[in-house]
Amino acid sequence: MPHPSAAAPARVPETTTEASSAAPLWRRVLLDRFGAHHPRTVRILGTHGVPAAYGGFETAAENVALFLRDAGWRVVVYCQVPGTGPVTTDTWRGLERVLVPVDRDGWLGTSQFDLKTIAHAAAHDDICLTFGYNTAVFNVAQRLLGIPNVINMDGIEWSRARWGKLRQAILYVNERIGCFVGNHLIADHPVINDYLRTRAPARKITTVTYGAPTVTEAPTDVVEAYGLVPGRYLTLIARPIPENTILEIVEGFSRRERGVELVVLGGYKPDEDDYHRAVVEAASPEVRFLGGIYDPAVTAALRFHSLAYVHGHTVGGTNPSLVEALGAGNPVLAHDNAYNRWVAGEAALFFSTADDVDAALERLVADPALVARLGEAARARHASEFTWEHVAGQYEQLLLPYVDPAALPREEHQ
Repeated sequence: MPHPSAAAPARVPETTTEASSAAPLWRRVLLDRFGAHHPRTVRILGTHGVPAAYGGFETAAENVALFLRDAGWRVVVYCQVPGTGPVTTDTWRGLERVLVPVDRDGWLGTSQFDLKTIAHAAAHDDICLTFGYNTAVFNVAQRLLGIPNVINMDGIEWSRARWGKLRQAILYVNERIGCFVGNHLIADHPVINDYLRTRAPARKITTVTYGAPTVTEAPTDVVEAYGLVPGRYLTLIARPIPENTILEIVEGFSRRERGVELVVLGGYKPDEDDYHRAVVEAASPEVRFLGGIYDPAVTAALRFHSLAYVHGHTVGGTNPSLVEALGAGNPVLAHDNAYNRWVAGEAALFFSTADDVDAALERLVADPALVARLGEAARARHASEFTWEHVAGQYEQLLLPYVDPAALPREEHQ
């Protein structure tokens, strides 16, 4: 799912090759299936591709891909590019990119891209690592052809209020299909794992979270360019929708003068959206709306120099933005739910209402020792669970048995 600070993709390959072979499909299939090929090849599907430019899934795919490359794998990443024409290939940082042109926007474009990428991958017998289940109906092809497919099942996407009834129904059906056709399923949070166990056998589900880099320093000039004082503001990065409880956060913060600022990132259009308007109207003069900021270096610096990170997400499993805050050593003020409690642990104070936000902020602003203790807990929590080395290593362990099928439990062959 796109992050609120997502940018348009910059496709700058290191080297470019010719368009995909014009040989007949049957010949390419025979060459691939019976000719010489790299013993450890994985094809990554379901994201916009690399380099990452769209948020959590893309960032995860890129980091996993680079880790596998360093571990000696041949990694093929399917990348969505605008336009029409043939599928082409190039390389980027040692990764093979398959560039798939798509001439539609939105969900239709995503479906077109997924159909093309799955058809391309199905012409090979390599392991597939698929991020997301939105078009799992197409993954039936891999199942029928006996191509191993490990699927990251994302959150319980069909249940989110922001989707209309039709899209919720489509997502629900595809979730069921994904649980059936995937050889193994990845849950990004223990709560998601528990949920998936109502859909598939526990033996085919593994919890693997998102990762984030460890941030130990960041330039102050980036922060000062926005008129902010390091350590004298809080950061909130979230899509401006009700399920992220931004209104409650802003209302609670604005109950009184704080002596610190609340920095809110995201695209707000109060003239077009009732919820956006309510958030803006509830804000005190100490609330700063900086708009969408798309540079990861800037968002990392904003987090690193903030007094605390405010996280209002109520659904969705392990949230990448929260993990990034832990990696920056941020004390956290988070909405009180099972998702956030497991991720943030001892690094957070929790809230349910605007009154809770008000009370927690009073504690944070007045108690430097509390801030320091929460920050230390954030770094410890990140180091224990959310480094990319740890996360990507877990992905590799899930993929390795498919290189040696004898190592797989019998039921995962089926």
